[in-house]
Amino acid sequence: MSVGPRVPLLKAAWLVLLKDWQIEWRTRARLTALIFFALSTLLLFSFAMGPDTDALRRHAPGYLWLALFFASVLSLGESFRIESENQALLGLILNPVEPRAIFLGKVFGNASLLFGLSLLLLPVAVALYDIELSKAPGSLLLVLLLGSIGISAPGIVYSAISANARARDVMLPLLLFPVLVPLLLASVNATRFCLGPDAQNQLPSWLKLLTAFDLIYLSVGFLLFPKVAEED
Repeated sequence: MSVGPRVPLLKAAWLVLLKDWQIEWRTRARLTALIFFALSTLLLFSFAMGPDTDALRRHAPGYLWLALFFASVLSLGESFRIESENQALLGLILNPVEPRAIFLGKVFGNASLLFGLSLLLLPVAVALYDIELSKAPGSLLLVLLLGSIGISAPGIVYSAISANARARDVMLPLLLFPVLVPLLLASVNATRFCLGPDAQNQLPSWLKLLTAFDLIYLSVGFLLFPKVAEED
């Protein structure tokens, strides 16, 4: 049961987003861990492939997205750590905040974090994999944004589900990665056409597919999150 009138959905989502940004800015612990983990992943991929420049350039989109995917586990795993302590999530709901506003605020907060991380990884990928960003920079930014939202939408739901689990660090990737496989394939292919030749003009189709994935993940999470929040 909530106390007082409900805060409007979008205003509440914005307040949740601002709260997470402020916490992130004050501590910077998660951001620092994400950056070093993602950079280490890119370096490991380059070392594993060896000095084959053509192979590195060809597989660079996949390496970039795998680094973001692995880093997203750290980001999403911390999304509800504060809320799971001292029943803070229940306090948000009783504040009163619509559970769907919490979902939207968390999704776009995490998406902004991953999108910022992807922008930091791009110059490193240029140096390691000898890729060029001048072909379609606007489309590349759009792909990174859509992919970040697509990771975050189901990730926030599964993060809330596993927040109180004893093995949450293991449960989250086991639940999340199978759901994100289609998004990973679409993101890698769209990025490939942003960085390389696109003789058959396939990029718009992949962008539409990414947008469709985002809308599906957001819609399902928007509908399911109130039930997940009640169980927590």
